[in-house]
Amino acid sequence: MMSKTFVKGAIILTIATFLSKLLGSVFRIPLQNIAGNEVLGIFTLVYPVYMAVLIISVAGIPIAISKLISEARVKNSDEDIRNIFVTSGIITFLLGSLSFLLMFTFSETIALVLGGPYATYSVMIVSITLIFAPYMAVYRGFFQGYGDMKPTAYSQVLEQFVRVALILVIAYILVVRGAASDVVAGGVMVGSSIGVLASLVFLRWTFNRSGLKPASEKKYNWAVFKAWSKKILWLSIPICIGALTMALLNLVDSVTIPVQLRNAGFVNLEVADQYGIYSRGLTLVQIVVVFASALILPLIPYVTEALAKNDILRTKTVVEKALKFTHLTSWPAAIGLMALTLPVNLALFKDLEGSLVIAIISFSALFTSLAVLTTGVLQGMNRSNEAAIIVIISAAVKIVLNIVLVGAYGLVGAAISTLITYVVLTALNYWMINKTVPFSIVNRATIVFAVSSIFMGTAIALPLTIFTIEEWTRVTALLYTAVSIAVGGSIYGVLVLLLRALTKDELATFPIVGNFLAKSLYKTMKG
Repeated sequence: MMSKTFVKGAIILTIATFLSKLLGSVFRIPLQNIAGNEVLGIFTLVYPVYMAVLIISVAGIPIAISKLISEARVKNSDEDIRNIFVTSGIITFLLGSLSFLLMFTFSETIALVLGGPYATYSVMIVSITLIFAPYMAVYRGFFQGYGDMKPTAYSQVLEQFVRVALILVIAYILVVRGAASDVVAGGVMVGSSIGVLASLVFLRWTFNRSGLKPASEKKYNWAVFKAWSKKILWLSIPICIGALTMALLNLVDSVTIPVQLRNAGFVNLEVADQYGIYSRGLTLVQIVVVFASALILPLIPYVTEALAKNDILRTKTVVEKALKFTHLTSWPAAIGLMALTLPVNLALFKDLEGSLVIAIISFSALFTSLAVLTTGVLQGMNRSNEAAIIVIISAAVKIVLNIVLVGAYGLVGAAISTLITYVVLTALNYWMINKTVPFSIVNRATIVFAVSSIFMGTAIALPLTIFTIEEWTRVTALLYTAVSIAVGGSIYGVLVLLLRALTKDELATFPIVGNFLAKSLYKTMKG
């Protein structure tokens, strides 16, 4: 019964993670439409700084708390649960307050590092979020320790809905009033703070109604704090390092690309405008990567459990299945986006600026998805230290490539740098995973997905050679994109089925049409 509850909770949390990440990626498209490249550029420059600081402040703490509370429950120790809850609250309050003070105090300095004073308001306002976000992690970890994933799931979705809605509403109001780009960018950051606050209020309300508030007759003191804070931090720090992967690479972009753009002659908001164009590609990639990000959550415990039992065959199977489904979705998404760069750019972002940049970054979506997934696999294999070293190496590679390529080729150089960096990161992760548990790196299914995607991409891109897209309206571009997605998806699906890249059991897992396709394929194979 307990295992069923846990599985159900994990599914709910996975769906919630998928929705929240999707919302957190898609909203940048209407934000650019409402406020323009400059505001999108400032937002995309500042947000990785906030995320990096937030991850350092809280990443790993929910998992650490949940693990410790789960162990305390086995021992029926209400005193330990109380001590874990109170200690984690103090830790997160101190970390959050310190992070806020540092980021707010040095907001002008941070803004200058990010390209200019235009980012100051954004840094100052988003730093306020750090007061609430760390404490929110305590409640999520507490409920997870009781095997209840729903509060975390619901709070994630609530946070994103409130955040995205406010960002778009505030952006619209400020633009209508004629506010400057730096003011609009600062204003939309209010949405992030209120979104986190709404999530925290919901979690607190749920906590008060749960009847799980821990209590103990023994007094809480300094000695108790020291003992439990060591345990919590010891567990959370390695998880924090692993979680820093994408945020660190995005932070490298935020720091190095503006410098190179300034060296190329761009000044003040021109830098933000250029970064906004670059951010178009990053936005599309994030949408593609959502699936791989959501897949990590249920994957890590499976890998950890299988390795703990020294079940190498099961570990190998889990890793290969996860990679197979990532290849299945990432190849067509990356190739399809690259093939439809021009109509997608016009339909979503109103013009064709930066199309070559978007095309290159779109292809990198394949390796970004694989990098995100394989980093999660390494964490599940208790290879967090190795994963962290690989991330640091990749960050160093990106710094060098950004300096060299952006200086020589501008935004196109930045896009090439992103592609190469994620290829390196994926390759190193593959090598480390294979070193731990040997698995099939390239197999028939992977080749089928790649070839089918290339064929599909060619089919939907060829008609574009006879049209003058510059004369199209956004509606025309949107219609072509929609039709191409339907046609391309059909071509890809038929090729994958005909070439039998998926087994009957794998097909059956697909919603709605899975069983029908599995039975049809099974009959064809028998015939």
